[in-house]
Amino acid sequence: MSRDDEKDGISGSIQNQKAILEKYASDNRLPNPKFFFDDGYSGVSFTRPAFMEIMELAEQGLVANLVVKDHSRLGRNRLVVGQLLEEDFVRLNVRYIAIMDNIDTANGVSDIVPMQDLFNEWHAKNTSDKVRRVMQSRGNAGIPLTTNVPFGYKKDPEDKNKWIVDEPAAEVVRRIFQMCVIGLGPTQIAKRLKADGVLTPSEYQRSVGVNCPTKLPEYPHKWCSHTVAEILDRQEYVGDTVNFRTYRQSFKLKKQLDRPQEEWKIFPDTHPAIIDRETFALVQNLRQHRLRPTRTGAVSMFSGLLYCADCGSKLGYSATNNYKREQAYFSVPATARIQTCVPLTIFGRKWWNSLSLRVCNGFCGTSRSMKSSLPRSRWIGLDCKRKKP
Repeated sequence: MSRDDEKDGISGSIQNQKAILEKYASDNRLPNPKFFFDDGYSGVSFTRPAFMEIMELAEQGLVANLVVKDHSRLGRNRLVVGQLLEEDFVRLNVRYIAIMDNIDTANGVSDIVPMQDLFNEWHAKNTSDKVRRVMQSRGNAGIPLTTNVPFGYKKDPEDKNKWIVDEPAAEVVRRIFQMCVIGLGPTQIAKRLKADGVLTPSEYQRSVGVNCPTKLPEYPHKWCSHTVAEILDRQEYVGDTVNFRTYRQSFKLKKQLDRPQEEWKIFPDTHPAIIDRETFALVQNLRQHRLRPTRTGAVSMFSGLLYCADCGSKLGYSATNNYKREQAYFSVPATARIQTCVPLTIFGRKWWNSLSLRVCNGFCGTSRSMKSSLPRSRWIGLDCKRKKP
């Protein structure tokens, strides 16, 4: 059964579908009926909870007859439906019956059934096209397309298409940006928020009575780095509406893919800003050269800023508890090296706070031709120990 039929009125409601199926089972002496229905799921998808439960029972040999009101209730993907009728139900010894379409696999599958599957799929495709055109029109008009507003905002009670600042959540957003500005990465920020007992976005939404599709974390206040990174990347916090961030390759696929940023539609200053533009731009620049801590928690001021002049790869920072901080080093990842890349390791000494570099027997950030032209007075701060190729 499905709620798709409710658009047809009372005759297509869940209760009436159930009555039709009960009468058919009684008239045809089908014992032990059990009812399944999918609420709020598209027939294009076959990951619907009720359908998956039916297939699990069928695999266990507990389903003898599968009865639906009409054939479209089984699904609207002609390829999957065809495989079910011609292969899966035969293998599982399941008799399939569609009452209104007079389909009964006990009598064989008519050649007309594939045409019905095609029309059922066309119906889903046409509906998807209509919805897409409406969303494109709304998006090009500057109306936010997101169903769930970003953490820190809430919908205006007087106009659902406008956002207003949700101050308690907005304060958390400001704190996240401030921690990023002082040099903390998403993982470090998440740990601090968890330690301070700050509610996650899903926990906060439920605490104020808002229905949130995201599941609650397994443990209270368990912030994850992905959530923090998403907050830091959202341009909406400067007051802009950003539409068409994602797209779907087909109406049959629910997975959303990211669009290139040049294809986004951005409408500036459509709602109150939580973060000023200067801070947001600074955070984006810092994240491009983010300082990733090692397992020991050590972070170098040069992390994300040093590159190999031969292969162009970013140098990785290594530090463990097995040696002193002065012995921590930068090196080119082995997987990133090319044939012309000279293996080298840059060891730090006591000049970690120096803003200048000394390059000896290595070519980090300086090509061979440039190295010979630099005066030795500029090579201060770090020693380089060249490894054997």
